Amino acid sequence: MKKNKILVFGANGLVGKSVVETLSDSSKVESVDSSTRKDTDLKNIDEIKNILNIKQPDYIINCAAKVGGIYANNTFRAEFLLENLKINLNLFDALKEYPNINVVNLGSSCIYPLNAPNPISESSFLEGKLEPTNSPYAIAKITGIELGREINNQYGNKILNLMPTNLYGPNDNFTDMNSHVIPGLIFRMHQAKIDNDPIFKIWGTGTPLREFMFVDDLANCIEFLIDKDLDSDLINVGTGEEVSILGLALLVKEITGYKGNVETDPEMPDGNPRKLLDSTLINNLGWKSQVDLKSGLKTTYDWYINNL
Repeated sequence: MKKNKILVFGANGLVGKSVVETLSDSSKVESVDSSTRKDTDLKNIDEIKNILNIKQPDYIINCAAKVGGIYANNTFRAEFLLENLKINLNLFDALKEYPNINVVNLGSSCIYPLNAPNPISESSFLEGKLEPTNSPYAIAKITGIELGREINNQYGNKILNLMPTNLYGPNDNFTDMNSHVIPGLIFRMHQAKIDNDPIFKIWGTGTPLREFMFVDDLANCIEFLIDKDLDSDLINVGTGEEVSILGLALLVKEITGYKGNVETDPEMPDGNPRKLLDSTLINNLGWKSQVDLKSGLKTTYDWYINNL
């Protein structure tokens, strides 16, 4: 079996660090090179071409993106669209000179329409209006998928687009306002515990249903798919399980040991009322997620308090 040289863009983030660690232990892999914004500005095509010339990878795993939660996506809309577009446009444009390089491109479940039937299958792609709070980010990711397809059609590079559900885990961005829901909850609830706050409020009604996946499961899925001969270039990656935002907050309360009351704040936005991916395709290929939500949350919280 051929062993592959891997180049991971965005190697310093939540997903990138997990991917580097997982692929470094894979029997399919000869070497893993980590690239971050410190060595390569993905908004500069010449810097991308330079690192491709130096590393000569068989696969690029594109984990690079500007990401954030509802507040960040809805507040910095221009930045989310511009920065993510520039990353995708430059990467795929550079690939035209390297037809033997394959790409695993990571997207997001937000590419799917707001009113797509749940569980959301890959066939819902481009079938309706996007959820408005994160539509700029979604548009950038959609552009990457479409551009990757045309690069494949015209230049021959194999591009696999993975659409993971909501991810969480160690090395995430734990802040008050700019995080995704799980690191944001952990950050705020840990502080509420320290401050002995009697009430902890969560955004919205608490009723929206979400699916969450531990980041190492996605890394394992990427390792599983390397060298697979696939008929589809767009594959959902999820757990098939969902939890309400209030139910999630109560789980985080249990794990952090917070003793106050959790209350909802209906004045704040809910986002999409339900978003569950249909992972039938990846499951039929032989892969399934392994880490249950409670275990993943405990691992994530333990990492957080050990890295304060």
